[in-house]
Amino acid sequence: MRGKFYITTTLPYVNAEPHIGFGTEIIRADIIARFHELSGEEVFFNTGTDEHGQKIYCKALLAQMEPQVYCDLWAEKFKELKVPLGLREKINFIRTTDPHHVEAVKEFWRRSREAGDIYKKIYQGKYCVGCEMDKLDSELVNGRCPEHPNMELETREEENYFFRFSKYQDALLKLYDERTDFIIPPSRQKEIKAFVSHGLNDFSISRLASKMPWGIPVPDDPDHVMYVWFDALVNYISVLGWPEDERRFFGWWAETGGAVQYCGKDNLRHQSAMWQAMLMSVGLPPSKHIIVEGFISNNGQKMSKSLGNVVNPIEVAKEFGTDALRYHIAREFSDFEDSDFTWEKFKEAYNANLANGLGNLTSRVMKMAEDNLNGAITPISPVLPEEYVNYLKSFNINKAADFIWGRIKDLDGRIQFEQPFKIVKTDQARGKEVISGLVVELALIAEMLLPIMPKTAGKIKELIMANKAPDSPLFIRK
Repeated sequence: MRGKFYITTTLPYVNAEPHIGFGTEIIRADIIARFHELSGEEVFFNTGTDEHGQKIYCKALLAQMEPQVYCDLWAEKFKELKVPLGLREKINFIRTTDPHHVEAVKEFWRRSREAGDIYKKIYQGKYCVGCEMDKLDSELVNGRCPEHPNMELETREEENYFFRFSKYQDALLKLYDERTDFIIPPSRQKEIKAFVSHGLNDFSISRLASKMPWGIPVPDDPDHVMYVWFDALVNYISVLGWPEDERRFFGWWAETGGAVQYCGKDNLRHQSAMWQAMLMSVGLPPSKHIIVEGFISNNGQKMSKSLGNVVNPIEVAKEFGTDALRYHIAREFSDFEDSDFTWEKFKEAYNANLANGLGNLTSRVMKMAEDNLNGAITPISPVLPEEYVNYLKSFNINKAADFIWGRIKDLDGRIQFEQPFKIVKTDQARGKEVISGLVVELALIAEMLLPIMPKTAGKIKELIMANKAPDSPLFIRK
């Protein structure tokens, strides 16, 4: 029986063009999904769009559009990422305005309320519209949110519904102690454990519909709509058919150990504490892993929609090719820490490691094969090296990519040392044997490249099967 693997990204807000920060998240998730598929598992890969809340409502008003029409327009832009980012064919796309999701969120609310975890009180505090979150004074820098320093905080006082987050402090700490790899990297688990240890404050989960109507109505109280984060987090289970399709839901959630959830470090609290407490509230198992990424900066400045310095990943893919973008994210960006993008760095890495690295190696090996081997080699399906497998099982995409480029370097060195192009002139049988060995190693490199650079890996396999050299080392751009 095939194993199952469920992976999901966060859902980006539909308030601006997709940027390379989310492009990085979804490509990493795609790499891990493809690896598990390559390993023989059945994979469910989820992404989508977060479409409720004040940011979306304000953007729709500014555009003089109905919020739903605005969301429909922008959701299509995110759906269109699939081709330029080279995402696998089987990918689920959920929208938080989908009717099934809306009904699932309402049922989640009811069950949490029945558990005694939802109550009303007067809300007072400072609110960051950019984060869609309450902010404590200790979290502010010069009186502003450090993630959105160009936005004024709102001071609010109104009656809201609250989630009894404080009830789950001990249960969350127990989860972190029992599952030492629950959050990856370990530094983020240490960070959230320290946050929870200091005590938890119940958080607001509704807004007055008279002030901000764009949200899912609270069951039995139309004067309130749900807080956007409470709504959006439920997508991880509503997408599996929860609550009515129990067989499908438990087949993908309980049997797999829950979802592997990619997110940025600014989502740490939501994914690894708030969402886990919400699951506990309705009696459901926790997620499997929370994989936390760093931020992407542009020339040393944090890349942000609100700052207007984003890089569109589609533009990068159009100029250099989808796989060049995927390579850069896989190898040149840190898996878990902040990374910096500049066009200069991108072009330098492209020339050194793709055009002059992988591209030239493929050309050299296949030119020798085309000139000297009688017919194509059909290598037995390569066995993936254990080191490579372990890297991707533990979400270390950087190390897996480095491992592949280590094999590329070794194969280049082998050609220089053995010089099969000379051997074949004096000892044809021996020369052919050496060249055949090079082709087999190139086939293994292509197999390892499949999750990271699927188009390029497929092209290399085609060249091997046809026993043909590429027209140019730049075939990776096509």
